[in-house]
Amino acid sequence: MFLNTLSGRFLLLTIIFVMLAEVLIFVPSIARFRQDYLLNRLERAQIASLAVEANDMIDPELERELLANAGVYNVVLRRDEMRELMLSSPIPAPVAATFDLRGATAWELIGDALSRLVNPRDDVIRVIGEPARGAGLLIEVTLASAPLRMAMIDYGLRILILSAVISVFTAALLFLAVRKLLVKPIRGVIEAMQSYASAPEDARRIIMPSAGVRELRDAEDTLRRLETELTNALRQKERLAQLGGAVAKISHDLRNILTTAQLFADRIEHSADPTVSRLAPKLVGSIGRAVRLCESTLAFGRAEEPPPALDRVRLAALVDEVIEAEALAAADCVSFRTEVPPGLMLRADPEQLHRVLSNLIRNARQALEAAGRPGTVTVSAGEDESCWRLRVEDDGPGLPPKARENLFRAFQGGARKGGSGLGLAIAAELVRGHGGELTLLHSGPKGTAFAIALPKSVIALEAATL
Repeated sequence: MFLNTLSGRFLLLTIIFVMLAEVLIFVPSIARFRQDYLLNRLERAQIASLAVEANDMIDPELERELLANAGVYNVVLRRDEMRELMLSSPIPAPVAATFDLRGATAWELIGDALSRLVNPRDDVIRVIGEPARGAGLLIEVTLASAPLRMAMIDYGLRILILSAVISVFTAALLFLAVRKLLVKPIRGVIEAMQSYASAPEDARRIIMPSAGVRELRDAEDTLRRLETELTNALRQKERLAQLGGAVAKISHDLRNILTTAQLFADRIEHSADPTVSRLAPKLVGSIGRAVRLCESTLAFGRAEEPPPALDRVRLAALVDEVIEAEALAAADCVSFRTEVPPGLMLRADPEQLHRVLSNLIRNARQALEAAGRPGTVTVSAGEDESCWRLRVEDDGPGLPPKARENLFRAFQGGARKGGSGLGLAIAAELVRGHGGELTLLHSGPKGTAFAIALPKSVIALEAATL
């Protein structure tokens, strides 16, 4: 329906508002017309009375003609405190009302005009005014109200017709202007949105801002940024889905391979060689952890990261295990230091916390190795009334700007060439699953530091497992 469109409603509102403005103009206009009508009758009556002054005795037929031309029943002229009946004729009815135009206010004139419009009776009214050119103190006439009312109605109809023509013409011009300047650009934006919605992965369908109206141009710029971000997110989602399928297949086969390796590792554990006996449990644990990681990856392909299985964990032993595994792969220039209280216990999923620390410590080690200078990776921990707090820091070269801008975002926050950025993304997700937070404290030429906060609150811990 036309009135349900922006153009239709704007056209209708324009007509209504212009008509309302014309009505506000009409009321004082009709009052002014009434006043001019009565003043005209007074002036005609005064001119007719001049014939009487020129000749005291006039023919009754001439007197009736003078009164008819003036449109009044009689004329009274007051001079020198004396009222003189200049012209007279029979009055068909008593005088119903008297109107003094000499000191009437605008509101009085408007009220008298409206009351006359709504009163259909042909009353006899008396009108008092000032004679033209000082020809006396006042002039008074009596006349019928019906001709006055008919003249007011005729004038009002002409004003309303003119107002309607002006309203329609103005509304049509505004309608055309709004369609060209506003409705057409809005329709273009809608068509661009519909085109983009049909294929959001196609970057060619992203809207190109072209509106000349500033507000609409701002909307197009905002929409362009939104569509660009959404297209990039959809592309990344598609890549992640493809990668997820590939990883799930690889994890399935890798799990079978690791299971076989685990069987051989179990036999090596019973070796008589003391070095082998000492390293075999760690090898068995590492292989077992890899098998569980493959199983988690397969589960992730069907759902989200599994919730943490919360348990009491001795942090110092867990940190030592991670550092010992990283030290085997570290270059000679990298050293490790732990500042974890030996008796510090916290509630967490040991496997997931191991993965978090492994990712953070491995990133720090690789950053030092890439810099090619001696450095130290330090792991420290503490607690307060609300949280257990862990800190992993290094004195390497710091994260590059791109990595800081896309921190914790998979495939975008890689800090080294060939890195995927998955390590920090996984670590952040696992920490959030514990109800905690992984944050970057600082990164610069003097090194990088990450902080982990795990809440002690029972409510937060229970919420993390949901």
